[in-house]
Amino acid sequence: MRAVVVVPTFNERQNLATLLPILLSHDYRVLVVDDASPDGSGAMVDALTAGSNGRLRCLHRTGPRGLGLAYLAGFMEAVRGDEEFVCQMDADLSHDPLELPRLIDAARDHDLVIGSRYLGPLDAPGWALRRRLLSRFANAYARRIAELPQHDCTSGFRCWRRDALARIDLGRIVSRGYAFQVEMLAASIRHGFRIIEVPTTFRERANGTSKMSAGVIAESVHMPWRLAR
Repeated sequence: MRAVVVVPTFNERQNLATLLPILLSHDYRVLVVDDASPDGSGAMVDALTAGSNGRLRCLHRTGPRGLGLAYLAGFMEAVRGDEEFVCQMDADLSHDPLELPRLIDAARDHDLVIGSRYLGPLDAPGWALRRRLLSRFANAYARRIAELPQHDCTSGFRCWRRDALARIDLGRIVSRGYAFQVEMLAASIRHGFRIIEVPTTFRERANGTSKMSAGVIAESVHMPWRLAR
């Protein structure tokens, strides 16, 4: 298998029921990182592992919750594997799993591939105007303060070469929420990674609620300034 797909979850049982069969229909290994979801997301994944021929696993996290913390746990597990590529994507169906092959193909010649919403007009069906404006502002803010050249600094749809990802000291990544994406991008730039963006479509989540909170927003505001030092 060439790629492992890391999927962080918190209360995503309904969406996982759609996403996981699609991922497992391709030749991927799937690592779900569950933050003790009250809705039984982790238990559902465990129930599906028996029929996955070893290609599906659920990593059950305890302690503080957070997207960044979940990804760190998943990445630390993934870099110990033997897949050539490590992909990351949301569990809420906002990222199209059928676009993964394009990201993986681009990673043949790059260390990090970002599925970008901003190569041309924003392609985000179902997004309300407020969400569009907030996303545009967040990216412009991160690019300006942290001096990042990429168009979509906050995208969570990415593919890494495993050997490149292993060069980042994941123990020094401090972001707990969505700022994780910006911090990891800045670390990639510092390491001189070959980075490319490919256009992708972003959709509003299919089921459930957003994990955005005041704390997550505050961290996202602060992190670009920390990276600029």
